[in-house]
Amino acid sequence: MRQSENSHAPLTGRRPVALSAAVALSAVLLAGCGSRSADGPAASPGGAPCGAPIATAAAGSAESDGLAQDGVRIVSVGRTCVEYEVTNQGDERSDVTVEFTRRSATGAALDRLAATVTGLAPGATERKRTELGGGGPHRPGAAPRVSIARVRSVPSAEAPQPGGPCPASGLRLHADQGDAAMGLRVVGLVLRNCGTSPVTLDGYPQLELLDLRHRPVEGVTILPGGSGIATGTGADAPPQRIELRPGEGAHATLVWRNTTEAGEPVNVPYVRVRATAQAAPVMVTPELDLGTTGRLGVGAWARDDGTEPVPSRPAG
Repeated sequence: MRQSENSHAPLTGRRPVALSAAVALSAVLLAGCGSRSADGPAASPGGAPCGAPIATAAAGSAESDGLAQDGVRIVSVGRTCVEYEVTNQGDERSDVTVEFTRRSATGAALDRLAATVTGLAPGATERKRTELGGGGPHRPGAAPRVSIARVRSVPSAEAPQPGGPCPASGLRLHADQGDAAMGLRVVGLVLRNCGTSPVTLDGYPQLELLDLRHRPVEGVTILPGGSGIATGTGADAPPQRIELRPGEGAHATLVWRNTTEAGEPVNVPYVRVRATAQAAPVMVTPELDLGTTGRLGVGAWARDDGTEPVPSRPAG
């Protein structure tokens, strides 16, 4: 089935709604609430469970009910909170983001929310609690239904840091909210020199497309600029040499279509980005739903206007 397309619609550079429900809705970032254990289940945050505990179910049943996925398990759900355990199933310290779908007791969709556990050691388990807040009406006295929509894990050393201390590299890079229109997707890569020395950009960001297990995705052609995908995306400026002084920023644009015809659709959850060939990598999660197109356009770095305060030295 081919989706309708419009190659002339200008986009604003905000993340596709279909790709990033957690950003399009509410995000709750939790880094210090909960406890960790490398040997077994962690203690409940605050010492008391959130609502009624959920009976332990067989792995297949829990996954089909949306209660478990990729090392994450919902432990209990109350009217205002959800408690869950996150286990790092990888072999390196990671930042794990969990996206939840929340429904009313009658099954009506209310919203999605996201929570991130940072710096989780290999094999370690952390129990967390997330407040559900508002989000719409539900039956008085009844707990909403919460399920796990998606789990994403990136190495802590490569995690985006849009705020907080400046990374040791002196460069702060993350993906923006993106935009979607008639099957066309656009996501921006945002770069800021938060260090104390100038950085020279020359051309395009270096990209490595990765699957769910962080393995390289083959068979996708990366095109310079966006015109091979669509016009009006802001990704067609010619490459230029840019010197970013401390506090200055730049951006680049990823452009693709999710058109599906004959063949197997390709989804790329992770992209490892280097601002330059020598820069430290940053792993972002733009959720590239490339369909069967096999192509991704990438714009050259372009200077942003304005500067930000610069710390005395990068962290680390």
